[in-house]
Amino acid sequence: MFPFKTSIKFDRKSNQALYLQLSNQIIQCIKNQTLAPNTKLPGSRILAKDLNVHRKTIVACYEELLLQGWVESIPKKGTFVLRNLPILQQQKINSSKVIGLKKSTGFSFYKNSILSKKLTKKNDDFIYLNDGVSDSRLTPINEIARTYRRISAKKNIFDYLSYGSTYGNATLRNVLANYLNSTRGLNISKDNVLITRGSQMGIWLSAQLLLQKDDIIIVGNTNYESADSTFLNQHAKLVRVMVDKNGIVTDDIENLCKHQQIKAVYVTSHHHHPTTVTLSAKRRIHLLNLAKQYNFAIIEDDYDYDFNYNHAPILPLASHDTNGNVIYIGSICKTIAPVYRIGYLIASTEFVDEASKLRGFIDRQGDALLELTFASFIKSGDLDRHIRKVLKIYKQRRDLFCKLLKAELGSFFQFEIPKGGMAVWVKLNSNYCWETIAEIAKEYKLEIGDWQRYDSAKLNHNYIRIGFAAYNDEEIYELINRFKKAFNDVKMLKIL
Repeated sequence: MFPFKTSIKFDRKSNQALYLQLSNQIIQCIKNQTLAPNTKLPGSRILAKDLNVHRKTIVACYEELLLQGWVESIPKKGTFVLRNLPILQQQKINSSKVIGLKKSTGFSFYKNSILSKKLTKKNDDFIYLNDGVSDSRLTPINEIARTYRRISAKKNIFDYLSYGSTYGNATLRNVLANYLNSTRGLNISKDNVLITRGSQMGIWLSAQLLLQKDDIIIVGNTNYESADSTFLNQHAKLVRVMVDKNGIVTDDIENLCKHQQIKAVYVTSHHHHPTTVTLSAKRRIHLLNLAKQYNFAIIEDDYDYDFNYNHAPILPLASHDTNGNVIYIGSICKTIAPVYRIGYLIASTEFVDEASKLRGFIDRQGDALLELTFASFIKSGDLDRHIRKVLKIYKQRRDLFCKLLKAELGSFFQFEIPKGGMAVWVKLNSNYCWETIAEIAKEYKLEIGDWQRYDSAKLNHNYIRIGFAAYNDEEIYELINRFKKAFNDVKMLKIL
């Protein structure tokens, strides 16, 4: 009886052929030294009988081992484990039942604390605060699926299944150019459009091309944390400028430009992230003039253009830019659902050309079929119909959320009802701190999350951003109820 026979197990329900199951197990025996170098393997007839399989299975197994270089066949002598095979040095594992991925590496690598984020393991019975995301339950999944199937059934679909352009699908670029021209007042062609995997890729590409070590980029003293991290990862120098009720203070930017070389300014002009304020018309023009005068780029992240409740959307900075200073970034992900990773970067053809080359190194191309689907979805008017539908729903949710927040928790919070977007910028009464609230809220299955990310500049402003769009009416009532219970406990602690 051959010594390794007892360790061989076949799964006859598996899709993997028996000869491959056997060859993989023999390789494992060679690696763990159950089969030493130069060990002679049994003849195919003998092993087939011992393992109760057809002889052809053993022959195919030995051929596979030979092709992979684990064994050698010597005429008239037999099949042997390769004689000069090095012994694999392996760390000893205490239990033979250990299953899963290795937790530690056998080599050194660089970790980046700048990019570290706290991850929360989710439980079904918890309510999790977010900073303003759409409700995925409202996704027009049937319409999108029908469009996808129709496109996939076309005779020429195979033309899109191979490698395509790093710029993104040409049809979508054309459709987006026309759509953005008509809805956002832009004056672009498809050559100004690079399709991305969402806004974050657009920010990353821009940072890569604009910033090197110690280059200065201006951001708000409250700002989108992921953008800050992206710029810091480039070893750029972040200079923070005050944000007030009219958006980022452009007079402060002008003063900085007089004394330092500014490479870029990052703005979320429509609804500043996280405070939700809108950059005033006066400051928009001022910022564009400064960009022309001092030759810096404006990275305009227009992450929630479609959601305005009190007035029509305000045209972006990019619609007024005639000098090629604005890099305009947006996405369909925020409007439809985060799973659809389709965004866009709009800039001069010179910048788009370079960004497309860089994009090709990290993401050779996007999903052409999905991009064609959304080209059709936009062109048919389905996107606009979806926006009109959810706009009414999100407005109702905003009104209910703000009404309950004021009625039930007015003594704890200060806030202004946002004119647009999907979140409220909420200030906690200075008698309380978010750290305490966050801990007690967990007892009522309410997860506030990383509240510190809203104060990267260490201003101690006591604000956080709370999204409302992703909760239906019942969930909003329950969220406020859990908040109220947590605050009542905190209030009692204060009294005691």
